Amino acid sequence: MAKDKLDEKKQTTIEELKQILKSERPSNWEDIPDIDLYMDQVLSYMLRQHVGLDFGETLTSAMINNYMKKDVLPRAKGKRYGRSHIAYLTAICLLKQVLSVDSTKDMLDAHLGEINSTNDDDIKDFYEKYCNKLDAAYDELSEKLEDNMDEDKIIELALELAISSYAQKLVCERLLDIIKDK
Repeated sequence: MAKDKLDEKKQTTIEELKQILKSERPSNWEDIPDIDLYMDQVLSYMLRQHVGLDFGETLTSAMINNYMKKDVLPRAKGKRYGRSHIAYLTAICLLKQVLSVDSTKDMLDAHLGEINSTNDDDIKDFYEKYCNKLDAAYDELSEKLEDNMDEDKIIELALELAISSYAQKLVCERLLDIIKDK
């Protein structure tokens, strides 16, 4: 069934989404503040760090405290958070959208080892790998968003992405199970 071309407002929204995917990225490791931040500063910084927070995802101080209690995030130094906390939170904000908190911990443990034994060089290496993979995923998705898409193409792309997301989540969870059983 043929759908009408999108009105100008919807087309602009798709173009804006494509531009966000092409340009919005977490800070490079070196650009993350190397001074410790307080909780309100971390929450403010994370708005720039994770694009999903602009699209209705949330991050609260209670969530951060919960991640520390569950050993998904290293404990704060007093009430201050360093560069490694920002790197962890950047990954956690994305991973928690697809995985449970426990699976997110398993993923981070698989890459970084026990949370309290991780050093900044390991976190930096993981964070850079994370950012590179995010870049590739965003670039791939931005290419799928064509100029002047009609509703049929949007509906088909949404279905493709939903099915692909499910399949990838399923495989990711099974791979994490395999890693935990080693």
